[in-house]
Amino acid sequence: MSDNRLSVFKTYKLYVGGKFPRSESGRVYEVTDSKGKWLANAPQSSRKDARDAVVAARKAFGGWSGATAYNRGQILYRVAEMLEGRKDQFVREVADAEGLSKSKAAAVVEAAIDRWVWYAGWTDKIGQVVGGANPVAGPFFNLSTPEPTGVVTVLAPQKSSFLGLVSVIAPVIATGNTAVVIASADSPLPALSLGEVLATSDLPGGVVNILSGKTAEIAAPLASHQDVNAIDLTGADAALAKELEIAAADNLKRVLRPQPVGEGGTFDWSADPGTRRLTAFLETKTVWHPTGALGASGSSY
Repeated sequence: MSDNRLSVFKTYKLYVGGKFPRSESGRVYEVTDSKGKWLANAPQSSRKDARDAVVAARKAFGGWSGATAYNRGQILYRVAEMLEGRKDQFVREVADAEGLSKSKAAAVVEAAIDRWVWYAGWTDKIGQVVGGANPVAGPFFNLSTPEPTGVVTVLAPQKSSFLGLVSVIAPVIATGNTAVVIASADSPLPALSLGEVLATSDLPGGVVNILSGKTAEIAAPLASHQDVNAIDLTGADAALAKELEIAAADNLKRVLRPQPVGEGGTFDWSADPGTRRLTAFLETKTVWHPTGALGASGSSY
């Protein structure tokens, strides 16, 4: 092998509608590691890229929300299988992005894969937790069932480039929503690589769309977009979150506010997530149905 061989640098691209476009604007920006060493040029998404991602997410929503919960769980588990197979790549990217040792980065990646599996297991169970039959006065069945909200914009955590990223994407799609994800501005590479995993799994194109660039620049048109049904502000600072909340109110979007951070200004993504994010983007549909004529046994069925 020649010592003069040139390295083949990876070209990172957006993930929109199951494809890998460059930014419509043609812009890129430099991504560096924690020590300032250049890692790659990432696409700097424009407003047009954001609008394209919403179109893709809306197009995918009908099929994804209409799939059985069991099928969604199988597809999410397949994503976890693919992540496991590319674990070494993500360990390198997380170590560079977050300034961690390889052993600590490996622990983060393994926790992220486990988190994805955990949410995959919830797809066909969350309906039983938050839905059910309601007691009513009269000969009626009164049933409440959860349904997905629709297209959800997700501002990924700025500091936790992979475990936090998985923790905000997986619950959104596990419950049947589709997502437009704005990756961490300073550490977008693990998110863009996740797009490659999603594309080679069974996840339909458009269910998850991943954009990189300046968070505020991309989030502003998405918060005011009339075809976005909800927004997760996890990756926004206090000033930006307030601005986006006001914009989101125009079409009554569901808003998930940033969680309070702990010591050091970061949120502990390794903690038990509970079901908060699973229920954040669900709507409850209640249906009344007559039971029919009640006989001596109390029911005609």
